[in-house]
Amino acid sequence: MADETSAAALEITPPFSEPRPEAAWTTLASGNPDPPGKREISGTRVMLQVGLVALLVISLVAGGSVILARRTAEREAVNGATQATDLLADAVVQPVLDDALLSATPDVALAALDKVVRKQVLGHSVVRVKLWTPQGRIVYSDERRLIGTTFSLGAEERGALTTPTTQAEVTELQRPENQYERGQGKLLEVYRPVWTPTGQALLFETYTRFQAVAERTTQLWRGFAGIMVSSLLLLVVLLLPVLWALLDRLRRGQRQREQLLQHAVDASTEERQRIAGTLHDGVVQELAATSFAVTAAADQADSLGQPQLAERIRGAAGTVRTSIGGLRSLLVDIYPPSLRAAGLVAALTDLAAAARSRDIDVRLDFPDSAVALGLDARGERLIFRVAQECLRNVTRHAAARAVDLRLAAEGDTVILQVEDDGLGFDLDAARDVAQEGHFGLRLLPDLASQSGATLRVATAPGAGTKWRLEVPVA
Repeated sequence: MADETSAAALEITPPFSEPRPEAAWTTLASGNPDPPGKREISGTRVMLQVGLVALLVISLVAGGSVILARRTAEREAVNGATQATDLLADAVVQPVLDDALLSATPDVALAALDKVVRKQVLGHSVVRVKLWTPQGRIVYSDERRLIGTTFSLGAEERGALTTPTTQAEVTELQRPENQYERGQGKLLEVYRPVWTPTGQALLFETYTRFQAVAERTTQLWRGFAGIMVSSLLLLVVLLLPVLWALLDRLRRGQRQREQLLQHAVDASTEERQRIAGTLHDGVVQELAATSFAVTAAADQADSLGQPQLAERIRGAAGTVRTSIGGLRSLLVDIYPPSLRAAGLVAALTDLAAAARSRDIDVRLDFPDSAVALGLDARGERLIFRVAQECLRNVTRHAAARAVDLRLAAEGDTVILQVEDDGLGFDLDAARDVAQEGHFGLRLLPDLASQSGATLRVATAPGAGTKWRLEVPVA
């Protein structure tokens, strides 16, 4: 069939003369360096991913446990400081209170109270003690510079005096009355009312080091996080053998699927070859013999002086020859014998001839032989299949008048470009249709990606369609 194509068909022709809108290139397949059957699941990579996820989970658990432990420790510290302040107020401070603290000469009462506070209240945890009047005057403090000074009481402090309760909070020591406590970090501030022997209410206030909260946080975190982290690590260790077994089953299943796919492809190729051979050796040969016999009958009718009958017989012979040409074009589509026997150029020329039989001007631009391109058999089959599918789309959908088919080498890559002057199409809409089960647009990217090639398309309504296949040369 390749021999029937004239040399003129191989001449380089100028590009389409009519101006058309330009469409941007879209990559449908970016190439895959791994050949089919070699893209196995990597157990090491999966294990690393599992390890990273486990570390992330452990980090999240550890961080969450720190927050939880800190809140728990702070709550425990506040409760502990509250209970300790209640105990000190009832058992130590209130029994030594004297109404003289509120008089103009409180020195004796201050000395007695100060002695008890320094001996029984102040210590490792409690760093400051204050006694306030409801008006905000400090009548006692272990920091003598505060005695007699007046500050505004907050709503919480006034509320503790009005409705006798014990209040506790973490303070940042920003208020004026805390000027002598600054530099010690955060402190726990606890206050509650106490009463003099005559029933005068005073606000008893203690400041406790926040360090106890940090120490308790560490203790709680070690207990909670230790159990959680060790449990997670044990779970990961127990899951690793199960995961490895699952990965092994997945790899075996993948290899089986790839083998079945390869068997299906091989069976399809063999069946196409068998059908093509049966048609060529059977129906086509019989039709060719019938064409010769009918032509001979037409000549005999002429010799017998029956020109009208001869003309009808010649018309029948022409119909038979047309059918033979259609069958030969179909044989090229089913299985190109010229691809194996005569090479890629001859097979592409046969494709062009089949398209020309459908009134499409196919203009070819490629070397006389594909040997110089350095393609192996697999690369040649890929180029032929893509060119075949592109021309098939042109004849079925594009309503094109002309097609340019170019084949050339650029460095270590062989480029196939198929460009038509047809209707073009909306690529996004075509992709949606392909996802619904129409495989025309899905076939070409699949063919390219399976062979590690790159496939691009440029099309838009009214702009025609350009396909570009880039096949790396091994």
